[in-house]
Amino acid sequence: MTKTALITGATRGLGAALAEALAPTHHIIAVGRTSGALEDLDDRIKALGGDATLAPMDITIDPAMQQLCRSIFDRWGGLNLWFHTAVHAAPLTPASHINPKDFTKSVDINITATSRMISYVAPLLGADGKAVFFDDPIIGLLGGAAYFGTYGATKAAQIALARSWAVETVKTGPCVHIVTPKPMPTATRARFFPGEDRTPLANPRSEADRLLRVVLS
Repeated sequence: MTKTALITGATRGLGAALAEALAPTHHIIAVGRTSGALEDLDDRIKALGGDATLAPMDITIDPAMQQLCRSIFDRWGGLNLWFHTAVHAAPLTPASHINPKDFTKSVDINITATSRMISYVAPLLGADGKAVFFDDPIIGLLGGAAYFGTYGATKAAQIALARSWAVETVKTGPCVHIVTPKPMPTATRARFFPGEDRTPLANPRSEADRLLRVVLS
């Protein structure tokens, strides 16, 4: 039976690295908003001897996510793995100057879409599947660092959802993991720390391999 891995936020960074790391053993269902980036990922997956289903979708569009999950059920009957790497990094700003549009977009992607996806993916994972969420490696910033109010509030809420789900499914499954990657030279981090020396940061593929050893053990 084909093993399947759904990756939401697969176009770049850790999501893309996880897709490549899993490609030799799983059929990758890659969700992202940029068709070109998904096609590039598909080329890399094929070069590794794997195959993928590309889903150029916005996770905030509810009917699209419903259709995706129904299509997964119709084709494979379920999922083995779900990695939720999608996140919106709003511009840094003082709490008193938060842009309502930026805040709404962050809530839609980081909280609302995550909540809906949990409800849609849970039946696909069943008792034996695994869901993986990613806490921020700069976790201290979520406790109240200057200018991180929008990102910090919505990312913390996303992880709170995942932690509740993890506790609720201890006896019934699926197994829900919350892992913390090391800082990586991703586009999200570049928005937060422009101009930083990226040399010491962890390679996304190396982090993907490390985190998969934890999750799949």
